[in-house]
Amino acid sequence: MNPVLWQPSSARRQNANITRFMKAVRERYGVNIAEYHALYQWTIENPAAFWDLLWDFAGIKAAHKGKLVLAHQERMPGAKWFPEARLNYAENLLRQCDKRRFAISFQGENGATRRLSYSDLYRQVSRLAQALKNDNVRPGDRVAGVLPNLPEAIIAMLATASLGAVWSSCSPDFGVAGILDRFSQIEPKVLFVCDGYTFNGKAFARQDQLEPLLKALPSVQTTVLIPYLNSESFRASHQVALWQDYLGNFPENRLIEFMPMAFDDPLFILYSSGTTGPPKCIVHGVGGTLIQHLKEHLLHVDIHPGERLFYYTTCGWMMWNWLASALAAGAELVLYDGAPLYPKADALFDLIDEFQITVFGVSAKYIDALKKFAVIPKKSHHLSSLKSILSTGSPLAPEAFDFVYESVKSDVCLSSISGGTDIISCFVLGCPVLPVRRGEIQCRGLAMNVDVFDDNGRPLLEEKGELVCKAPFPSMPVGFWNDPDQRRYHAAYFEKFPGVWRHGDYVALTDSGGMIIYGRSDAVLNPGGVRIGTAEIYRQVEQLDEVLESLVVGQDVDGDCRIILFVVLPQGEALSEQLKTKIKQQIRQNASPRHVPSEILQVSAIPRTKNGKIAELAVRNIIHGQPVKNQHALANPEALEQYYRVKELIN
Repeated sequence: MNPVLWQPSSARRQNANITRFMKAVRERYGVNIAEYHALYQWTIENPAAFWDLLWDFAGIKAAHKGKLVLAHQERMPGAKWFPEARLNYAENLLRQCDKRRFAISFQGENGATRRLSYSDLYRQVSRLAQALKNDNVRPGDRVAGVLPNLPEAIIAMLATASLGAVWSSCSPDFGVAGILDRFSQIEPKVLFVCDGYTFNGKAFARQDQLEPLLKALPSVQTTVLIPYLNSESFRASHQVALWQDYLGNFPENRLIEFMPMAFDDPLFILYSSGTTGPPKCIVHGVGGTLIQHLKEHLLHVDIHPGERLFYYTTCGWMMWNWLASALAAGAELVLYDGAPLYPKADALFDLIDEFQITVFGVSAKYIDALKKFAVIPKKSHHLSSLKSILSTGSPLAPEAFDFVYESVKSDVCLSSISGGTDIISCFVLGCPVLPVRRGEIQCRGLAMNVDVFDDNGRPLLEEKGELVCKAPFPSMPVGFWNDPDQRRYHAAYFEKFPGVWRHGDYVALTDSGGMIIYGRSDAVLNPGGVRIGTAEIYRQVEQLDEVLESLVVGQDVDGDCRIILFVVLPQGEALSEQLKTKIKQQIRQNASPRHVPSEILQVSAIPRTKNGKIAELAVRNIIHGQPVKNQHALANPEALEQYYRVKELIN
């Protein structure tokens, strides 16, 4: 059992939302539950009872809830949650019209700062909803945004949802081809764009994207531009309306007419990474998104009204949608646009002290970068408001857990979380009343019947296998866009284990009820028939100060698999035989001889997706002579060039 690094105090346990929820279970159902794992077991045995109680506990606002909670429970997929319900997602996020409390605080890398109260937010959403309705936006219509993480992105999403229309967004660092790969499939009626964004101290104009975008998107009837970079001099063309002009004279004091929607009506369209083919358009529903996010925000993250939630994200990642939903829990969102390590490595920690952030969300890679740069935030910042740190995007190494407790804050709940775009939420995540163990995700999510299977579909305990979910849950996708017979949807998740969701992560359940993730199962290495997760090798290599980043893939040779490790070194450094030996010793001594790579090669960059995930499969395709489709889905496609002609990889 891994060592405990943090224990919640008795006061924290007592004041936690999940403690109140366990009391509510006892009062409604007469079931006496006093600890998390017993609650988890009850939720997977009684899913309808759990979600029914959570609806009331969270105070979900609806035109009609209905009596039926779950129909066709035996179908996976095919179950129907709250089939009689009528509700509106935006109404639940805007129900707290309080002039005294902030809903959004924004800071840009360029120094721009703004704050909106809940009443300010409501008024702006009202005006924009009126403008969209005037443009004949109706339930089911698609509204899209190519935007930085600005307050206007939240406002546009909420106005869209208030009308029952469907929101989809991506970040402005996408090229035209990447945007069209996504939006041409869903045919938006209205498009929100910006004139540019800032990153690493540079301004990137995006006005030149407009003409090719609009030419290739004939469905767009209205384009609204947010002048973020140059609001004074930029003037709209005949094709484009400026944000303030579009809001026009619509009154800000008009009550929003929230359109009641069915639980499974579409709310968001998100996209797969698109590095192995055209991005899949994943449709998420109104009710499933709302109730699942409320479960995670209230019970797993323990957000209380007035607390401030930050997540470093773009509008092209599902964590942006997840962040936005915290308004329904009464949180204040702290938004940031810019590079996480600019102008200094601990810049994001300035936000914690400035805005008194309670819950601070970043990527595992960011925490690793802080460790590499020897940043010690506890010496340079107060961090008195900080109660939780969330990490996702890739597995959080045990050494990163040590770093947080030694260098950031000792009394903080460090919650590694994992799920994804596919479910717009988490399968495994944190819990405020459980201890944090080194290198472990704390628990499986409530009412998520998560297990680990071997290749034959047999459950495993404390052994590595496929992460699966054995029962339906509300935030399963409604389906894929333009997939009327759900053939692609079934192929994506249910082909390997019929009736069971296969997520594609290579994991193990621990004896404490937590989980360790070893990487993506489609990137698992298999030398000599032994399955090795890529994260097992990353953990060892990136402990070395000489290595900035690494990427590992398997190369098929003579019926076996050999491990190929690529490393990025500090500028001006060359990969010596001495360093190769040191890397191999580190891996052999701390993992196993089977983990040791056959080849270690130096590269200048690691290809990544727009969301910062290592594109292992793209490199694997290259070294096997297979095409890499949709390279514009990568943040740095130019990084691939050096992988094409590596003499050491020629069979």
